Amino acid sequence: MSPFDLLSLGFARLRTRPLRAVLAALGISIGIATMLVVIGIPASSQQAVVDELAALGPNLLRAQAMRDELNNKEAGMPPQSVEMARRIGPVQLADGVANVHADVRRSDVNAQGSGITTLAASPDLLRILGGTVHSGTFLSAATEKFPTVVLGSKSATWLGITEIPDGQAPQIRLADKWFTVIGVLAPMPLAPDVERSVLIGWDAAKDQLGFDGKPTVVYVRSDESSIEDVRQVLPRTLNPEQPSLVQVNRPSDALAAKRITQNAFGTLLLGLAGVALLVGGIGVANTMVISVLERKREIGLRRAIGASKGQIRGQFLTESIVLCGLGGLAGGLLGITGTAAYAHLQGWPLVIPGTAMLGGFAASLTIGVLAGVYPAVRASALTPTEALASP
Repeated sequence: MSPFDLLSLGFARLRTRPLRAVLAALGISIGIATMLVVIGIPASSQQAVVDELAALGPNLLRAQAMRDELNNKEAGMPPQSVEMARRIGPVQLADGVANVHADVRRSDVNAQGSGITTLAASPDLLRILGGTVHSGTFLSAATEKFPTVVLGSKSATWLGITEIPDGQAPQIRLADKWFTVIGVLAPMPLAPDVERSVLIGWDAAKDQLGFDGKPTVVYVRSDESSIEDVRQVLPRTLNPEQPSLVQVNRPSDALAAKRITQNAFGTLLLGLAGVALLVGGIGVANTMVISVLERKREIGLRRAIGASKGQIRGQFLTESIVLCGLGGLAGGLLGITGTAAYAHLQGWPLVIPGTAMLGGFAASLTIGVLAGVYPAVRASALTPTEALASP
């Protein structure tokens, strides 16, 4: 028999028992779909992280002044620390913020308990963090000198000011003084402290709130090839007298750690997908064994008119492979659809590795071979007399 004849026989038998074929292939479909979803969703998430890092830049360092436990006080950095950071050779940009410890209120409601902080900032902060304005405008050389503020994305939500209306801008109180809200920032994953803050101009913080001019956090962007060298010298540059009170981290490391956690969770789900494929393969094998028992007379008749054992084995093995192959194709379509839907909801690019799709289909065919071997051998072992004499 030619391969085309074997395929015709395989599809013909599935058409005669469509419900049984669908139920038998269901386990394979679920396994393949789960495998593609488990691989596709982390891959899409990882690509989103890579795109985000490419936009925000993996060359960002964050230096924070630590609390001086020996003297039991919060240690700021010298007022000239930002300027000293800019003198480091590979540094491209440097800017700082400072916690001015001002209570935040809207009308008579105190929002300080919600975790909102008041940070003194300069107009260059948005550029170094790669942030964008969601509504309104950011601080400028003119507005930073006046009682105006910009809200981080989370603080805006907590205060109930997510848009800046035309005409009359909303106002909030900082340390019992009124400030006009001129802008709301979009989310900034690499600067969660800015997301939870109210930003006031550096000069306005000095004039209105008695700010001493000492930054508590300094952001630095440098050549990516020199990022570790800059990281090592930054504490002593920012605070030469007490470099141990300066902690430097790389915000992109947090996103990388999150990606590793997601990949570890994806490995667990991939194992579950393997279990689903195993159960599906057992289901197909069971279906083929039952098919052999039901078709003994057909087998005996074919043997009586000259079919060889090899042809009988080929027929049943082909049926098993066709069954699993169709299940694999259905599972692949289901997995791609599920991954695309989830990626769309999350705003991620759709990424499904081609090796995953080819590997999934190859796995289904392999399971078809393994599941069909025993039934095919059992069918070919029946003699014409034994098969035709069965009830």
